[in-house]
Amino acid sequence: MRKIASFAPFLLFFFLAPFASAQQADFFFGGGTLLSSAPTSGALFFQPPAEKGGTYLNLGGDVVGFRRRIGFNIETAWRASQGIYAGENETYRPILTDFNALYQPKVGKKVGLDLMGGIGVAATRFYVPEITSCSYFSGGCINYTSSDHFMEHLGAGVRYYVWHHFFVRPEVHYYHIQNNIEFNSDSVFRVGGSIGYTIGSD
Repeated sequence: MRKIASFAPFLLFFFLAPFASAQQADFFFGGGTLLSSAPTSGALFFQPPAEKGGTYLNLGGDVVGFRRRIGFNIETAWRASQGIYAGENETYRPILTDFNALYQPKVGKKVGLDLMGGIGVAATRFYVPEITSCSYFSGGCINYTSSDHFMEHLGAGVRYYVWHHFFVRPEVHYYHIQNNIEFNSDSVFRVGGSIGYTIGSD
């Protein structure tokens, strides 16, 4: 699953490019942050931290049919910088990749909705000061371990075409991360916005 998350932008290009001439295709990038519930204060034992805050970058795209406005989308969001985990000696970086069915109705000439739901993987890298493993074949060493979890995803955005085929999209995403034991909650929200370009009908 970690490999899928790492290669998602490349998979996106190869999956969407062949369909761009026959249908509508959208490519977008943006930023936002995560929201999640905080641990209960005053607990006697260690509680995992909340998976929230930080700047998240996102990259994705979709293909949509002209008539019924139904299609699919692929998107990856990752923390731009490493966050401090439960101490000064360990940091982390989540990578959230989702694959969705998409419904994209038009509300007006320049306004439309992006309504999506699907599945994905939450891959979180935990970094430590010392080297964790080395590869004889690549000749390189890494200082992190990765924890991967299956997740369900729901998302919604309002797209507005500001100039020709260029659009902006404020959006909100909900992730239900299965067995997200490294953090306080299985439920995480990502709020933010994207800038994109439409190939084909808008």
